[in-house]
Amino acid sequence: MNKEFIDALNQLAIERNLDKEQLLLSFEEALEQAYERNVEPGKDIEVQVDPENGEIEVLVIKRVVEEVEDPDKELTLEEAAVLDPTIEVGMEIEFPVDPERFTRIAVQTTKQVITQKIREAERAIVFDEYKDRAGEILTAVVSRVDNKRNVFVDLGRGEAIMPPKEQIPGERYMVGMRLKVYVVKVELSNRGPSILVSRAAPELLEYLMRQEIPEVSDETVELKAVAREAGQRSKVAVTSRNPNVDPIGACIGHRGSRIQAVTSELQRERVDIIMWDANPREFIRNALSPAKVGNIDLDSESGEARVMVANDQLSLAIGKGGQNVRLAAKLTGFKIDLIASESVSDLDAAIQAAAARVDEETVTTPDSRRAAFDALFSASPDDESGETETES
Repeated sequence: MNKEFIDALNQLAIERNLDKEQLLLSFEEALEQAYERNVEPGKDIEVQVDPENGEIEVLVIKRVVEEVEDPDKELTLEEAAVLDPTIEVGMEIEFPVDPERFTRIAVQTTKQVITQKIREAERAIVFDEYKDRAGEILTAVVSRVDNKRNVFVDLGRGEAIMPPKEQIPGERYMVGMRLKVYVVKVELSNRGPSILVSRAAPELLEYLMRQEIPEVSDETVELKAVAREAGQRSKVAVTSRNPNVDPIGACIGHRGSRIQAVTSELQRERVDIIMWDANPREFIRNALSPAKVGNIDLDSESGEARVMVANDQLSLAIGKGGQNVRLAAKLTGFKIDLIASESVSDLDAAIQAAAARVDEETVTTPDSRRAAFDALFSASPDDESGETETES
């Protein structure tokens, strides 16, 4: 052991960003374990390394007792008094050992233990770095992909894993590729810190919208709810805190420029922006867009909603593979049951009925447009004949 070794130890601490005192302490513990295991088994060993010149001192520690039960760790007062007349029962006495007695096995064991201690220290630093960062969006670099399709990304100070279920379907991950990831959770296991990240989390979509849309960033437009099926389609419910700001238009941008900037990061995932409403019925109606639906019966206790849908709107309300209604349910928090209906008792249906009555009439007066308008809004709901009288 010499000064060069201490310099190397200090350099290692700097490169690995480790505490020098803790690293030296770990080295001393490694020497103690190696010496006790291979040279002086069963004895209490203490190793001290001078942090300045690297000199090593190995000591065997024995306790002074009245009656010896373990000769490797104890000695009588009479035996101790020969070495130190002032010694008393209960005190400890140190016996220096020649460090040259280290065997090759002891040196190898020391190397292994030191390596393990360094790894443990590095893992502890990584865990401390990221343990409070769950829920954040970080920039990562793809470092490798294993045969189970798990993607490992470098976060700068640590490595995180992104399993297939947290990936965007169809997205290809190449080594060296930079991407945004959401930190799902950080745990400490026997193998070290485990950092789980995601590209499929709804939080990533929220983050990108805050980055690309100033009104969302300054909270003029509020994101009330997000439902996402990564790589395919998402629905975002928005509302405005400023009556002069259209929340949907603000999110979409001129010719869709803002929402396109968001979707370009998400493999061109389709993002529907809908208006949030405090009324659950209207919120569900908006969430099912672009389909037009009729009456909605809610059961707040069970969280279920029965929605009447015209036959020609049913497939649109369901969506491809049930995606539209599934996202609407996630967005609103209601279990949505679509009921097919021949007609819809909604404003659209009323207008269509009135328009049909106008078509059946023969309008011959010069003011025929005025007559059609009056017919549209003067029809009585109890008029079974479907005809409207007009003044001549």
